[in-house]
Amino acid sequence: MDITTFIPRKLWVPGLLLLILIVLATLPLYAGSNRVLFISATTLMYIALAVSWAMFSGPTGYMSLAPAAFFGVGIYTTAILRNELPLGVIIVAAGIVSFIVALLVGLVTLRLKGIYFAIFTFGLVVLIGQLVLYYDIHILGVRGHPVTPTTYEIMYYCMLGLAVATLLAAYFIRRSRLGLALQSIGGNEEAAAHMGVNTTRVKVLTFAISAIFMGAAGAIMGARMVFVDPAATFSVGYSFSPVLMAVFGGMGQLYGPVIGATIFSLLEIWLSGRFPLYYAIIFGIILILVILYLPGGVVGLIPKLRNRLGGVISRLGKGGKAEQHANT
Repeated sequence: MDITTFIPRKLWVPGLLLLILIVLATLPLYAGSNRVLFISATTLMYIALAVSWAMFSGPTGYMSLAPAAFFGVGIYTTAILRNELPLGVIIVAAGIVSFIVALLVGLVTLRLKGIYFAIFTFGLVVLIGQLVLYYDIHILGVRGHPVTPTTYEIMYYCMLGLAVATLLAAYFIRRSRLGLALQSIGGNEEAAAHMGVNTTRVKVLTFAISAIFMGAAGAIMGARMVFVDPAATFSVGYSFSPVLMAVFGGMGQLYGPVIGATIFSLLEIWLSGRFPLYYAIIFGIILILVILYLPGGVVGLIPKLRNRLGGVISRLGKGGKAEQHANT
């Protein structure tokens, strides 16, 4: 009996998503240890970073290496305000600060294209990190900030809420006029401009919106730290990891970066524990192989596998019919 007689096909996806959300929302009740919550929160953090990166870079084709800059801004915002304001207010403040920084940077950098844009956004991570370090040492007269850490459970729930908010924002942007404008820019930016799309405004706005979630993710992770040092806060690894995860998962569908982030966040935790000196090199090699041999990511493999499986089933069906015909 076909299951569609009981559950309409259009309800499968919402039902599955609701089930996953219920499982994640109740995870602290049966997690068993803080390590499980930390690993889960880290995975959700990378989902938020990968999806927010793909929100802008996916449809436009602009290779942004700035996630670490906005993530670091979020951590530093927590370091400054953690002992003054509630965590929820700090998360919102980090998102607003990241939005403003991205807006100002985007007005300058998004006139660049190709490798020039990627190099500039990568340099932005180093620039902001050095500015924050200079401000700490020469203005405040300190090196780093102590932070009163929050509990693992609070960190987990905050990150779960952020991941859901990031996915919803990406979903509605993709289905909006802004999403259509982004896709037209990725297809042919000059043609989109001739058709009346204000390409600079669309790019800057989306770039800034994506930075909100990166900054908020940094603020949540910063709330679990005991001490925040600017030199370690703006780590370039937080720029490359979301790119690798989104590319590996595939940006053709919204769930592509989610799959990539889930797989590679767990892989990164395992590799960094087993090979702390070499895991970054291993990640770089994986990124090169994915770009060369899986340009469409894991999501891009699904139609190919479906077609091959359909072909195998079809041949088996024809062979069975031929054998039955011969026996008769």
